[in-house]
Amino acid sequence: MSKVTNRLGRPAATAVTAVALTLTASGCVTVHGELEVVPTTTKARAARALDAFVAAYTKAERTYDRSADAAYVTGPLGAIDTAKLKAAHKLSPDGNKNPRPLKLTDVRYTIPKKAGWPRWFVADADNNRLAGYRWVMVFTRNDVGEPWAVSYLTLFRDGTVPKFRTDAAGLGEAVGNDTAGLAVKPSALSRTYADYLDPKTGGGDAFAGGTFTTQWLANRKKNLSRPGLATQYIDEPLTSGDYAPVALRTADGGALVFFTTRRYEKQTASPGSDLPAVNIRVKALMTGDAKQSATYGYVSNQAAVVPAKGSAGAGVDVRARLEGITSAEGS
Repeated sequence: MSKVTNRLGRPAATAVTAVALTLTASGCVTVHGELEVVPTTTKARAARALDAFVAAYTKAERTYDRSADAAYVTGPLGAIDTAKLKAAHKLSPDGNKNPRPLKLTDVRYTIPKKAGWPRWFVADADNNRLAGYRWVMVFTRNDVGEPWAVSYLTLFRDGTVPKFRTDAAGLGEAVGNDTAGLAVKPSALSRTYADYLDPKTGGGDAFAGGTFTTQWLANRKKNLSRPGLATQYIDEPLTSGDYAPVALRTADGGALVFFTTRRYEKQTASPGSDLPAVNIRVKALMTGDAKQSATYGYVSNQAAVVPAKGSAGAGVDVRARLEGITSAEGS
């Protein structure tokens, strides 16, 4: 696995292996000469793709075997899922003794029209895991020979999934990642969000207030330096390949944009002080011994409602996010 060095001086995997629970750009990509704008799939095929994902995801959770769903998850969800299963398998090599099969009901599909590959669609559904929330997923594939895989999985409170613009045939509208008609281009959203969350230099009015913006930033500022413990935060955009943003036009002319970030948190204890206790599942992923410091890597996927440029309002609304810890290093 190739390595890069993050700004905390720690090596980070460029292809993170990940814990919980991408898609490429929605602009036109010409593969095999396909230039015609067509629906990315049909509702019947989308439903079969959902069934295949649920079966594979449930099997992986039962066996803690990554190969069980490797073909059906990708991008940020793939990174998160990989680490989750890696940690679970280390702790329980024989699998899950009390599995709970995933059930998705009341599924709604939004299928856009676009040219070329990759192709994608959005499904949102009620679930048997977290009452009061809907799973909103992006399914993608890069070739007709590939199975549909879930790249983005976000959790929306009931009643907060936006209405999408559809045509007379009920098809959605894909928004190009460099579309200039939005308050923030989809291609720039990951970088903009990462900059916003910097507790030393971040903030501003690009984002509406809420749990994943103003509240999270305020908590970070408080945690920068506490008695006996200092915390550093580094946020980075992930925007290429299966981590590229995906955008779907909303009924009001804006867009729902799915995007990915990666972050690192380094905790350093003062002499004579102890680090916070490490969760057993996180410890299963950890390299080194966390005596004086611990660096944690996360992959996070978000869904944000981005208003049309010039619209009155309070900025980009980060409405849902799901993250997982994908690496841990102690020293």
